[in-house]
Amino acid sequence: MLAGEMYLAMDPALVAARQSAKRLCADFNHHAGEAHIESSILEELFGYPTDAYFEPPFFCDYGKYIRLGHRVYANHNLVILDCNWVTIGDDVMMGPNVVISAATHPVDPTERISGRELAFPITIGNRVWIGASVTILPGVEIGDNTTIGAGSVVNRSIPANVVAAGNPCRVLRHLEAP
Repeated sequence: MLAGEMYLAMDPALVAARQSAKRLCADFNHHAGEAHIESSILEELFGYPTDAYFEPPFFCDYGKYIRLGHRVYANHNLVILDCNWVTIGDDVMMGPNVVISAATHPVDPTERISGRELAFPITIGNRVWIGASVTILPGVEIGDNTTIGAGSVVNRSIPANVVAAGNPCRVLRHLEAP
């Protein structure tokens, strides 16, 4: 799965890992507003301490394949399908209803019905703003200091220091590097 090769999502070990993550997400969402409890749940889910602040609800597949920088903020209803590494840099802010999906499926229907899936890593740089209802697809990299406009579908990598938006997401203008 992490190698970007076909895998069976229904493998018992993967199912158990997803069930564990779903229980932790449910706990996190249930304890909204209890910062000390939320923080310990996220630490257990990710496997390391974090100063990230997620407005509930938050959902992910595994948790352990998410790497967060410092001061990451996500508004309500963040979904991360971390079937491969999802790396989010420092000072990243996300609007509500953002979906970050490393998961994908074969285009060939015969392969697809076999139950095998694919996943590719996603990397989001430092000081990135991701607007409301953005979907980030497998294999995408977003460079530092970039803003992704609300409602965008990011299906290819976006460079640093730009404003990008649309479906598909494309660069609208370049910014001066800080």
